[in-house]
Amino acid sequence: MTDSVGVAIIGSGNIGTDLLIKIKRASESLEVLAMVGIDPDSDGLARARRLGVTTTAEGVEGLLRLPEFERVAIVLDATSAGAHLANARALEPYGRRLVDLTPAALGPFVIPPVNLEEHLDAPNINMVTCGGQATIPVVAAVSRVTEVPYAEIVASVASRSAGPGTRANIDEFTETTAHAIETVGGARRGKAIIVLNPAEPPLIMRDTVFCLVGEADQDEIRRSVARMVEEVATYVPGYRLVQDVQFTPVERGEVRTLLPEGAGPVDTKVSVFLEVEGAAHYLPAYAGNLDIMTSAAMRVAERIAEQSKLVTR
Repeated sequence: MTDSVGVAIIGSGNIGTDLLIKIKRASESLEVLAMVGIDPDSDGLARARRLGVTTTAEGVEGLLRLPEFERVAIVLDATSAGAHLANARALEPYGRRLVDLTPAALGPFVIPPVNLEEHLDAPNINMVTCGGQATIPVVAAVSRVTEVPYAEIVASVASRSAGPGTRANIDEFTETTAHAIETVGGARRGKAIIVLNPAEPPLIMRDTVFCLVGEADQDEIRRSVARMVEEVATYVPGYRLVQDVQFTPVERGEVRTLLPEGAGPVDTKVSVFLEVEGAAHYLPAYAGNLDIMTSAAMRVAERIAEQSKLVTR
């Protein structure tokens, strides 16, 4: 792959392994040169070796010692928030571009259809959270039409799809997602809730977005949301609306405690219901929460690769 950009994946768990398989199957601009883990017996490292990818079970320090590291331009970190802090410090002297799939939030939050182009030059891009990738595009779609004083998202994911990393980062998930609802989605105040659904058989990811707005063109909001859903679906085919966008009248007194100081008139709750079905490349189809993260991260890395080729011509 002489025209491809070399990448390394840190993290040989579910997310890292799914990302590996996605890139190997579908990317024309990226080449996985190294897969990094800490468990030599992990399925992710074993699969990488079978696919001809160099591996190390010695973490980021092992990556730095690999001959392939010289050709790595982009590092995708699929570990945990705490591990990413250490990984970013270790990699900083080497000038590699980082795409962070953890809630560490060292770099700018990026949701591909909303603000990727603004941050293509950032040394460390943060992919927010699975719930953020699924719901913030909708908040942004509403805020493009009218002011959104308050937005709340509820992400419901199958308990089976929540591995140790996800469970260890619940607090970071809610804090990071809420902050990104504001900074990327455009809401003045944001709130995020995650539900680990223990249902059997497991249910696919479901997301609900609530936005409080004032007087606005409801048809334009519907069109804006529909356009955004279509755009996300270009890289996450299982992303879709469950039903039409709903508009419910509210009294300001009912929601007064939710609104930030100085919020304008509010009289309507906009409700959007989504589901995310995974592509089942490595993970089950119900694990749409993981699939949307890996799909979004690959989209970001490919766009960085495209830009780097343009710059070096």
